[in-house]
Amino acid sequence: MSSNFKFCPQCATPLEFIAQMEDGGEKERLRCVACGYTHWNNPTPVLAAVVEYQGKILLAQNAAWPGKMFALITGFMEAGETPRGGIEREIKEETNLEATELNLIGVYDFQRMNQVIIAYHAVCHGKVKLSPELVDYRLYAFDEVKCWPSSTGFALADWLRTRGHEPEFVEWPKRV
Repeated sequence: MSSNFKFCPQCATPLEFIAQMEDGGEKERLRCVACGYTHWNNPTPVLAAVVEYQGKILLAQNAAWPGKMFALITGFMEAGETPRGGIEREIKEETNLEATELNLIGVYDFQRMNQVIIAYHAVCHGKVKLSPELVDYRLYAFDEVKCWPSSTGFALADWLRTRGHEPEFVEWPKRV
């Protein structure tokens, strides 16, 4: 069990892993022995879109990623917005495209990053203009796109199956 939280945000006392009884039984969490604060460490909701543009799938390359990896458009929800409104905003911010149709694909866990991915299919129109967050994009025919063995890759695979295409998965490079 790990967390980036080290100190209590209320009183600055170092947090400790302490087990306590909660609904459903005993649970060990980071807690403050001085003021009783509990760091819940709940997953963060992240939005993702399979962007259909000009009859193809648009995948983008993030400026922060190493190599030539292309993936779905993703982003965090803002306070006060719905998942649907959030992904519409993210698509516009990152690609300049307007979503004229949005349909939920599904919800996927991404435990490595402590996130829950809410994935949509978006039919988009307009002229692509990438935000500084993205460095490149590519358009793929439905039967040519490859999926990756992770949450957003599983969302893409599920969407491809609804269109009659059996997804092909790529292998992640081994980390040394």
